[in-house]
Amino acid sequence: MSSNAIEGMRPWEQPFWKPARGKSIVLFYLVLIHVLAIAGVILFPLPGLKILGVALVLAAFGGFGTTVCYHRLLAHRTLKLNRFVEQCLIFWAVFNGSGAPASWVAYHRHHHSHTDTPEDISSPKQGGFWWAHLRWLYQSAPADTKKWCPELTGSLYRTWKYAEAPILLLSICCGGIFGWRGFFWIGAIRLVYALHMQCFVNSLTHLNSSEEGDSSRNIWWLGPLQLTAWGENWHKNHHTHAGSARLGLRWWQPDMGWYFIYVMELVGLASNVKRPRTKSA
Repeated sequence: MSSNAIEGMRPWEQPFWKPARGKSIVLFYLVLIHVLAIAGVILFPLPGLKILGVALVLAAFGGFGTTVCYHRLLAHRTLKLNRFVEQCLIFWAVFNGSGAPASWVAYHRHHHSHTDTPEDISSPKQGGFWWAHLRWLYQSAPADTKKWCPELTGSLYRTWKYAEAPILLLSICCGGIFGWRGFFWIGAIRLVYALHMQCFVNSLTHLNSSEEGDSSRNIWWLGPLQLTAWGENWHKNHHTHAGSARLGLRWWQPDMGWYFIYVMELVGLASNVKRPRTKSA
């Protein structure tokens, strides 16, 4: 197939191995952590309780960073958070592989503005499961941060873009203090796990079979697997009430991010917290 023919395709119609311009480094990162994770599971199928505990704690910190800071605070402005707490959460989100805050927010706002249309960068309705789950990360155009989140292009937030690579290198290698077993489990295996738990929000929670309207849906069993990002699995709730800091609207819908925000509000570190307009049961 000629290069001109490939260029004329929709992103999801292109060969799965071809990254978008400027996205080769993203594909390299994805391949790297998956190769390391597979090697780690083969060489060390059992991590040990200490190493597993450290990996889970780091993944939990990253989950709070993504669901509370990136999603509810920066993308939807559903609360205000103490600046020090905000910057700490950004660090853990970057450490967990969620990327710099401006790009994450730009992609997410783009998604909400064009949900399930051909302009939606991560819709399974257009590109299928694997496009929505993983391929869009390296085959969609780079995030237009100036258009979608100009408030995050200032010096404070821009710094995280330059810090992303060294933080990810630290994230991959930090487990080495526990030896090779720690290197693989606290590094790449944790990052692959965190990656797919986040990606399921784009893929599984948008597989509603309805032909028209919003395809988002709630998936109860996904929540426990997401650790502190438990709450992102109530994705239908989120699309219905995108201006709410609370995603689990019913008492039987656990939402770890909301519990964190509630505690922060109680101790005076969060304010202007927006709640859903519907009465929770």
